[in-house]
Amino acid sequence: MFHYGEDHLTVGKALSIANGELKGILSDQSRESIRASASHVKKIAEGDKAVYGINTGFGPLCTTRISKEETSTLQKNLLMSHAVGLGQPINNEIAKLMLILKVHALAKGFSGVQETTIDRIIYHINNDIIPLVPEQGSVGASGDLAPLSHLFLPLIGLGKVSVNNEFIETKDWMKSTGLLAIELGAKEGLGLINGTQFIAAHAVKVVEKLQNVLVHADISGAMMVEGLLASVKPFSPELHDVRAYKGSRHVASFISNLLDGSEVVHSHTNCARVQDPYSLRCMPQVHGASRNAWLHVKEMLEIEINSVTDNPIVFSEDHTISGGNFHGQPMALPMDYACLAAAEVGNISDRRIYLSLEGDTPGVPKLLLKETGTNSGFMIPQYTTAALVSENKGLCFPASADSIPTSLGQEDHVSMGSIGARKALRVVENVEKIIGVEIFCAAQALDFHRPLKSSKVMAAIHDHIRSKIEHITKDGVMNEIMETAIEMIKNKELINVALKSAKKNSVSLETDFSSDFDQY
Repeated sequence: MFHYGEDHLTVGKALSIANGELKGILSDQSRESIRASASHVKKIAEGDKAVYGINTGFGPLCTTRISKEETSTLQKNLLMSHAVGLGQPINNEIAKLMLILKVHALAKGFSGVQETTIDRIIYHINNDIIPLVPEQGSVGASGDLAPLSHLFLPLIGLGKVSVNNEFIETKDWMKSTGLLAIELGAKEGLGLINGTQFIAAHAVKVVEKLQNVLVHADISGAMMVEGLLASVKPFSPELHDVRAYKGSRHVASFISNLLDGSEVVHSHTNCARVQDPYSLRCMPQVHGASRNAWLHVKEMLEIEINSVTDNPIVFSEDHTISGGNFHGQPMALPMDYACLAAAEVGNISDRRIYLSLEGDTPGVPKLLLKETGTNSGFMIPQYTTAALVSENKGLCFPASADSIPTSLGQEDHVSMGSIGARKALRVVENVEKIIGVEIFCAAQALDFHRPLKSSKVMAAIHDHIRSKIEHITKDGVMNEIMETAIEMIKNKELINVALKSAKKNSVSLETDFSSDFDQY
């Protein structure tokens, strides 16, 4: 059980609530805070003192006073006028995460949103009635105004909701359930749409997927070390103790443990090769740097999803502050960082794929196929990874480097964090594909060293791959095989196989170097 507004929210817990493994509720303490905050707002709305967003207009209309009679109309108009999103709907999981993150923020009792309104949002979460939210329209200024407006249109009977994964008009859904639209009170519309939950929900998925990609990149890289008869000396702990980055040390240790006991590795101990190309030798430094970035992004996100990003913040009837807690910059910069961190993992993975095709490794044929000429072998899958790497490079220009004034100059510096978050997620998903292709190629390269045995953990991983993908001996339609490999990455299959084998064979194998962060 998770108590909104009271317990500490993590990426793992947010995902668990979203997938139904953990139930979120309002505690008595949170309900008391919510009611007190709503009471403060009601008294302010009935008073004579001008307080932004409660009895004034918004943005450049902040000096325009609003009468008590117009309060509800103002809040409803706010949701309708700001629902200007365009493009494809974001996927339901991210929209549901937005609901979860918003409830947690509102339940802290600084926004003046009514208890009944928050209960209705929780109803949407618990019953998987997910609003349609277009992907475009936020500049990450007063938070994510447009997407959050779409997220909460169903509260007032407008917009569309997903029911059994099909979008229908909210009014039709309400008719079928007997639920009525909510009449918003003072500040409620503003409290709902001010915030960074669009950025943060995407960031939750970035943190989850990037960690998965990083672990699988170490696994695919380790298999390439075996397949290309590379040295394991660059993974020696003493090397990384003298340049003690946490990520580098973790990657070196993880790959060393994966390969411990490999006959393939020990078969070329006394070979004449002095050193390997960077894509093999520098995995601890490159993968490790991306792990350090992931850790920083995760830590920043954990602050964000436990914060109040509304405006104004209501501390009491006599103490409200109109500030900038809604500004997306604190997550905009980490999202651009995450984008680069993911892209570099894909970049170096593509280089290892290319190396595996060159035919310079004893026993491993050019293009990973014994009979070429009439067969192109694995030549063309690398074209695909090259295309994905190039696409990622184009996406890596930092969104946060841009700003454009909005709201008649009132919002004269914006974060573009929503764009950065969307880009980062797209890049990570591209890297999932690249790592999938590397696994496909690495398994093929490793086959040519049989009957030499891999380590017990790597053997289990290789056996799992071969249970779904056969060794290739001639040309065929490759994309379906590649998709199978990519699904293994997305489903975290090879991590689970590695951990199971490690436990069975008493191998020390730690996939997560951030034990203070629950699952992630």
